[in-house]
Amino acid sequence: MRRYAVVVLLFALLAAAVIWAAWAWRSIEGPPLPATGYLAMGFGIFFSIVVGCGLMALVFYSARHGYDEAAQRNETTDGSDSWKQ
Repeated sequence: MRRYAVVVLLFALLAAAVIWAAWAWRSIEGPPLPATGYLAMGFGIFFSIVVGCGLMALVFYSARHGYDEAAQRNETTDGSDSWKQ
């Protein structure tokens, strides 16, 4: 039951944010945006999403392949110290 309450709350916050963004978008006065402006905005949004997805893919790739593991100090049997990854 608690899980459903959290999901409903998050969807309510999302709906409120979308309604507020639509209201703010319509309330701004000024000259109309030309078609090239909408095109530039679309490309900016698209490439921002592509870069974000690419960076998240790199994070997951490095985590799965052990690149995020810290180097650890390992003492050998002869008393010398060695570093391992």
